[in-house]
Amino acid sequence: MALRIVASRPDPAIVKLPWSTPLEEWTDEYVVPLPRGLSRHVVRIVRLGTRTYAVKETQEAIAFREYRLLRDLQREGLPAVAPQGVVTGRLDHDGEELPAALMTEHLRFSLPYRSLFSHGMSAESIPSLVDAIVVLLVRLHLSGFYWGDVSLSNVLFRRAAGDFAAYLVDAETGELHHDVSDRMRDHDLTIGTENIFAELMDLQASGTVREELDGFAIITRLRDQYERLWAELTSEEEFTADEMWRIESRIERLNDMGFDVDELDIVTDFDGDRVRIQPKVVELGHHRRELQALTGMNVEDNQARRLLNDLASFTAHYDLGREDRQLVAGRWMTQIYEPIMEMVPREARGKLEPAEIYHEILVHRWYLSERAGHEVGIFDTARDYIDNVLTEKPDELIAAGSDAQDGSSAPGDAEPSDAPSGPRSSGAPGSPVA
Repeated sequence: MALRIVASRPDPAIVKLPWSTPLEEWTDEYVVPLPRGLSRHVVRIVRLGTRTYAVKETQEAIAFREYRLLRDLQREGLPAVAPQGVVTGRLDHDGEELPAALMTEHLRFSLPYRSLFSHGMSAESIPSLVDAIVVLLVRLHLSGFYWGDVSLSNVLFRRAAGDFAAYLVDAETGELHHDVSDRMRDHDLTIGTENIFAELMDLQASGTVREELDGFAIITRLRDQYERLWAELTSEEEFTADEMWRIESRIERLNDMGFDVDELDIVTDFDGDRVRIQPKVVELGHHRRELQALTGMNVEDNQARRLLNDLASFTAHYDLGREDRQLVAGRWMTQIYEPIMEMVPREARGKLEPAEIYHEILVHRWYLSERAGHEVGIFDTARDYIDNVLTEKPDELIAAGSDAQDGSSAPGDAEPSDAPSGPRSSGAPGSPVA
């Protein structure tokens, strides 16, 4: 039987992996000790040059099915790991058949939930994890994806301005439909509440979470938050013809939540006295797309919201409201954001993503200002944060060969920030003079 590799973006180095050896026997020559979640399959994280992959052994038919599902999710722009390929026709040195392998790209700066808690995250952050799962599940359902196995173990989390963004990492039980029925959505919710309750109780029983957890309150929040978000994104709203301002209000409300409305169904009655509106196509990433258009930066939506708030403060501080917004954004980048990022020592640039570092500096600024009784400059804040907070964070495990200079190295096992965002998203920027 010949070795066969089906890949979406072929990496010639894949051929050099020891496919004739069972995955559980792969050595440190290929495997990197990055954190991975629990799985019913054997999974290893491997390094090939500057790229890092997750490799999972499974049955051939299941591997190809999951590979195609992940490709579909990727085309839809949904938060899921990117598929790299499927390897079949594996034989060991005795000629015995080995399982097929599914390869996905390792998501940078992502962590499984157990790593978050084992490195000091407290129970106070659990609502943020639940909210991230809710947003992920709603987005998948809106796109017609039925998950079938909702759990913390099947998700990777990335920091997002003090909160988290969730990414689907296991689509083995998923199904892609034109629409997901109410019954299927409820089934996903039921599975999710059962699995997450069990996972959290296991964390508590193992002592990983030291605080007492109210599991029922947590899963109640999951269901309530899901139903609230689903209703906001999909429910029909009726009003009189002289209340047309409510159309714009609905759109603004969704924009504030980070969603864009790409299609809105507006129906009037026979006399035009009553109007019904219902969002038909909504997409998360409103702030992310806005920031990218202004600066070219591609970050999580919560991070984008935070940076846009700071840009607005910069605009107001220097009375630039009448200037072209892109020119103002360019000035903010060159006078504030980029100089602060240059202040971060090379050896500390792999600890957090650049946008998350900037968010934490804004949080740190609020605390310093409260303590000092006056507004502390952004550059003084950055120096204090870098010297006393960032450099003291545990180093993330960076895949050898990756370059941490731009803050985009492979993810590791660092402790996430549990700092609250503070009452103010940011103050007016301090002097750009270092």
